[in-house]
Amino acid sequence: MIDPAPPGPGGLTVGRAAALVGVSVKTLHHWDGIGLVRPSGRTWAGYRVYSADDVARIHRVLVYREIGFPLAEIGRILDDPRTDAQDHLRRQREELVERIERLQRMVGSVDRMMAASKVGMRLTAEEQVEIFGDHWQPSWVEDAEEKWGESPQWAQYAERAAERTPEDWKELVATADELHDDLAAACQAGVAPGSDAANVLAERHRAMQSEYFDCTHSMHACLGRTFATDPGFRSYYDGFTPGLACWLRAVIFANAEAHGIDPETAVWE
Repeated sequence: MIDPAPPGPGGLTVGRAAALVGVSVKTLHHWDGIGLVRPSGRTWAGYRVYSADDVARIHRVLVYREIGFPLAEIGRILDDPRTDAQDHLRRQREELVERIERLQRMVGSVDRMMAASKVGMRLTAEEQVEIFGDHWQPSWVEDAEEKWGESPQWAQYAERAAERTPEDWKELVATADELHDDLAAACQAGVAPGSDAANVLAERHRAMQSEYFDCTHSMHACLGRTFATDPGFRSYYDGFTPGLACWLRAVIFANAEAHGIDPETAVWE
């Protein structure tokens, strides 16, 4: 924007002030209108002129806005005659340092997720079939990544999968097979959901899921719903014994309730 009039001595017109601090002219007009930053001078033609003190105030507003203060609160802070400028600068600096550290941690998490998504399971297709059984389809891993690849749980899975050797996977499969046999036997025996025996099995199942990603009781309840309603999962569990999928859902739900979770409203965390 080209200023329609030259600034007064030692001042900046609104367009030049806006360009200097990196905001729009509209923003400065708004801040003037609400009394947050009012230019202390005018040109001979009546246009706003911002002094060095005005520009300094704009910078303080920007810092407070960046760390999340609403404009009304910023105005009260800056206009409070009891305000200690140095104390507020220290507060601003502390807030900014905390925000930088928080953002750096977030960047680190994203980097780990990106790295993990490029690694994942290090088994060949042949090794996967040998370890997981003839029914296993290596394409399932790609299908799962396409469906859940953006989630933190997939990043956890990929990190852990990348560290596992073929022997590790064999042990994991053996543990899962033993659990599935025990679940089928309990279902056939009519073990009641909510009983001590059923809760032990529910916790073993949750621990099994946590081998891949951290599975909370709320997330476990979500999985229980899926096992009973998704045709693929239901067929998988009912393949061990008829009715296992629905029984397992009831067992997981009762265990979740025992840990303070309403399974009907549980959400994926």
